[in-house]
Amino acid sequence: MTLDLPFIWAFVIAFAVFAYVVMDGFDLGIGILFPTFKPGRERDSAMNSVAPVWDGNETWLVLGGGGLMAAFPLAYALVLPALYAPIIAMLLALIFRGVAFEFRWRDPDHRRFWDFAFTAGSVVAAFSQGVTLGALLQGITVEGRQYAGGWWDWLTPFSLLTGVSIVIGYALLGATWLVMKTEGAMQAHMRRMSGWLGAATILLIAVVSAVTPFLEGAYYENWFAWPSVLLTAQVPLLVLIGAVLFFRSLRKGHERWPFLLALGLFALSFVGLGISMFPYVVPGAVTIWEAAAPDSSLLFMLVGASVLIPIILAYTAYAYWVFRGKVGHEGYH
Repeated sequence: MTLDLPFIWAFVIAFAVFAYVVMDGFDLGIGILFPTFKPGRERDSAMNSVAPVWDGNETWLVLGGGGLMAAFPLAYALVLPALYAPIIAMLLALIFRGVAFEFRWRDPDHRRFWDFAFTAGSVVAAFSQGVTLGALLQGITVEGRQYAGGWWDWLTPFSLLTGVSIVIGYALLGATWLVMKTEGAMQAHMRRMSGWLGAATILLIAVVSAVTPFLEGAYYENWFAWPSVLLTAQVPLLVLIGAVLFFRSLRKGHERWPFLLALGLFALSFVGLGISMFPYVVPGAVTIWEAAAPDSSLLFMLVGASVLIPIILAYTAYAYWVFRGKVGHEGYH
């Protein structure tokens, strides 16, 4: 049996992107929520909850971006020029945020500035990721094998909507993470925030999902063609069930389930994204097979990935296991 290497690599990259969203989403969410924490113990506890693991989360972003360049070079060459502005904004924000994360401990005399930088970097990084997603979904102008659009094509009402949606969604992940990791007044505050952010996230999922099928004819066909609609209709049904369970877990005072169910809502949104885009890597222009590198290159890289990805998963799981449990304000630093 011949391996469909482009399809396998599409799955690997999708997995890396989702792993990044899962692991860095709540990290960025804490930065987004940072101004709502009281200076001192609350802010220190929030940062300490992610301090042992935050800098490893970008591993998946590197894997996703590097994998796209190596496995689908044509897609990389088309997508990057179209999305230079939001991608560069995201990278600069992540750098600024990382510096702020460390310097707020090393330079306490200017902690107010570093706290602002941490929040600003988190918001800009999350918003840029959402705008990038929206701009990719709405389509990229391609002529032959080159990007043929303008500098500002990425900036549309839909991309701004997805940008705001990601900011709110990440804030939900951050709030539910802190419900799991903190106690007392801060946990109660995050539980209340989780309720409001959960409602906003589900509303935005509904709005984006309602708009997306009408961006491209292929999207509409993927979602509503008969008989595949019998399968795709299960996704919004599962989102509804997940939403009910999420609010039920908050009301019952659970600590872990709100975070896990919020991740489930993100996973279902990711499945919906895959339904919309497949088999295109550049929507409406280039499929994964048209954009793929030669099979010999894909196979060579797959051998390395099959070794490295389990190692990354193992050390990531070990780090989260070691630093499990409640967090204090004393400091990981």
